[in-house]
Amino acid sequence: MNWDNQSSVSEFILLGLPIQPEEQGLYYAVFLVTYLTTVLGNLLIILLIRLDARLHTPMYFFLSHLALTDISFSSVTAPKMLMNMLTQKQTISYAGCISQSYFFALFAGLDSFLLTSMAYDRYVAICHPLHYTNIMSQRRCFLLVIVSWVLSIANALVHTILLTKLMNWDNQSSVSEFILLGLPIHLEEQGMYYPLFLVMYLTTVLGNLLIILLIRLDSHLHTPMYFFLSHLALTDISFSSVTAPKMLMNMLTQSQSISYAGCISQVYFFVLLAGLDSFLLTSMAYDRYVAICHPLHYTTIMSQRRCFLLVIVSWVLSIANALVHTTLLSFLSFDRIITVHHFFCDLSALLKLSTSDSTINEMVILILGTVVLTLPFICIVMSYGHIGATILRAPSVKGFCKTLSTCGSHLCVVSLYYGTIIAIYFFPSSNNTNDKDVIVTVLYSVVTPMLNPFIYSLRNRDMKGALRNLLRRGIFSV
Repeated sequence: MNWDNQSSVSEFILLGLPIQPEEQGLYYAVFLVTYLTTVLGNLLIILLIRLDARLHTPMYFFLSHLALTDISFSSVTAPKMLMNMLTQKQTISYAGCISQSYFFALFAGLDSFLLTSMAYDRYVAICHPLHYTNIMSQRRCFLLVIVSWVLSIANALVHTILLTKLMNWDNQSSVSEFILLGLPIHLEEQGMYYPLFLVMYLTTVLGNLLIILLIRLDSHLHTPMYFFLSHLALTDISFSSVTAPKMLMNMLTQSQSISYAGCISQVYFFVLLAGLDSFLLTSMAYDRYVAICHPLHYTTIMSQRRCFLLVIVSWVLSIANALVHTTLLSFLSFDRIITVHHFFCDLSALLKLSTSDSTINEMVILILGTVVLTLPFICIVMSYGHIGATILRAPSVKGFCKTLSTCGSHLCVVSLYYGTIIAIYFFPSSNNTNDKDVIVTVLYSVVTPMLNPFIYSLRNRDMKGALRNLLRRGIFSV
């Protein structure tokens, strides 16, 4: 959050290789030939694989990506090293050093993941040759590469963030703390609202823990729908725990401050879990779409492997999204003590109060918001559109009632959840003291996680049966 303070580190001196100055010419030629061989050789591999149809196999698909990564990896360091050897200039700017660290970590990690994917491909080809084409399908190969990129980007971002903080740790004293004004309620009313929000938070935690317990203990609930529901319950507990405990503590102690590290952490986990909620709701909608529109192929499509994969991809994308927002936020400048008209460190509220230009941050919110919020919402609407069309092709009162009981409550929560988030982050108010944003945020960050156990589970016949079995088991055991 101290972009201006980074001028305290203007440049770095690279001493280069441990060779004598009179030997620089010889080594320059050697490394130049090595670098050109790396680039041209790997470009030749990519060209051959692209042009020869016989090489359009998983092994050569991974090899082409590895060749591209090797070109990029060597280009991170070699050109700068060669330029320094040629000009005898050993400096590198602050931005150049940070960029070099980021891309070096990115391509080093990507190299590692691609080599692992190639090893997995050879394992399947030798140990399971009859199932090779099914296991190493085009979709799986693409997925392995995409996951490799996402994990490498996330890894590089984490290291770069920590590096920038280390380089400017002393300068962070310019932002010592934030003041959270809390909910738009009068001071004398705090005693009444505190028990209300405490009960809501405890209901959220206990209700969602009950869901997880029932799903774990009852084998009848070991299905894809309840697998996603258990992860959604865990996410809701975490989501409400990001903001509610701090809000309750501030209401109880009348202390409204939050540290720099606490504010950044709150932003990170709030964005992460909000995105994870979005992806899990989309996975649940997809599960219902397959169950109703393709019932004969349900067990094949919604296999255990695919369910795990959907959850893992949801986590990876959510972590990457949160890292990008937090990184950009850390480059903004603020006053030494700043008042946030909210009950937690909300990203949009902080951007309005920044003394730096936050145009890039707002643009990234719009772009990544489309990926994390809008596209999943469109997928959910499309899923239920197909469900509605399937029901209308063979209309029956029983089928309609079953579909409504399964999907109706889900659609209500989806509308509440996505509607409030889009209203805040895509159509933010220009007034920093607008209480509407605070109230709407309470709906999707505190109220919705509390309602989810009732909406998704306690109205469900299977969950009620599991609860009765658990109580009966507990009574008889006593």
